[in-house]
Amino acid sequence: MSHFETTAIRTQLDRTPYQEHSSPLFLTSSYIFEDAEEMRAAFAEEKERNIYSRFSNPNTSEFAEKVALLEGAEAGFAFATGMSAVYSTLATLLNSGDHIVSARSIFGSTHSLFTKYFPKWNISHSYFNVNEEDKIESLIKPETKILFAESPTNPGVDILDLENLGRIAKKHNLLLIIDNCFATPYLQNPIKFGADLVIHSATKLIDGQGRVLGGVTVGREDLIREIYLFSRNTGPALSPFNAWILSKSLETLPVRLDRHCDNALKIAELLEKEANAENVKYPFLRSHPKHEVAKRQMKQGGNIISFEIKGGLEAGRKFIDNLQLCSRSANLGDTRTIVTHPASTTHGRLTEEERLEAGITPGLVRISVGLEHVEDIFEDIQRALNFEA
Repeated sequence: MSHFETTAIRTQLDRTPYQEHSSPLFLTSSYIFEDAEEMRAAFAEEKERNIYSRFSNPNTSEFAEKVALLEGAEAGFAFATGMSAVYSTLATLLNSGDHIVSARSIFGSTHSLFTKYFPKWNISHSYFNVNEEDKIESLIKPETKILFAESPTNPGVDILDLENLGRIAKKHNLLLIIDNCFATPYLQNPIKFGADLVIHSATKLIDGQGRVLGGVTVGREDLIREIYLFSRNTGPALSPFNAWILSKSLETLPVRLDRHCDNALKIAELLEKEANAENVKYPFLRSHPKHEVAKRQMKQGGNIISFEIKGGLEAGRKFIDNLQLCSRSANLGDTRTIVTHPASTTHGRLTEEERLEAGITPGLVRISVGLEHVEDIFEDIQRALNFEA
């Protein structure tokens, strides 16, 4: 199965004796054994089989395998949330004294891991600006182990050159880990550019309908093995029900993403003509600073747009308050268009200096473009932009 759509739809569990067409739900915490020897062999890992759903479950295994195939990875492991995937992946691979080099523009909770929690275990980090990739190598130390980045970034929709990151990681013998949440496996495959591991918050576009939480890490089999061993002991397991939902969601990911991207590009182009919208960023806009890089490594531009409201914080609040169709929420990747003010929500715990360093200004707005009719979405945005009390 070489085509994405076919792989996403036809990769599923072996059928049970009931010959079901759709994968069934395996809502069980544990599994039984035929005899003592089978039980011993299973726990000794001489026989591959399910033991306990904190370790593995048919539904979670199907989901992880499907994402791995779609990303071109050797293996994968699924988690309860995207952040549990980020934390467990990094905690598995880092030891006291290790150092991370990361893009400064990352999700707020990932930033909190780097700045609040990892220092407690003597794990340090250095940030580079997304527009200064030429400075990455100067930040690498003898104790540096991981090069980490998101692309496109959250929430500024900046683009990093994944091929360049892969080249740097290989040169310095670093593990390259890419958070691919905004692009999904359908739009971008970081492993092709040298990533060792790829992380997704499946809560977002993979689910696509705002229903369940989930995360997944895929990549080199030896690394996934270590992540699995860490996770079976620490317990960030994805529920079978959520895994079943997410695996089914992958079947429609290409169809949904095509419409998301089409809508987002049209709205981004229209926003560039609005007097009250400044610095509109969308990867496939010709005005995006890394447009050519985005075209080289992404199939389409995704569904996230960022822009500045002219007038700053107060104008931004008025804009959000005056939306009638679009949802005010901190989530993204839903069928419904969602508008977020990062400075007061997803990145609200950062200091003002930290936000500005990450490119998050008081008037920055992030739009997760949904699947409504594009004219209805833009009419709501335009009305709110030009509303006068």
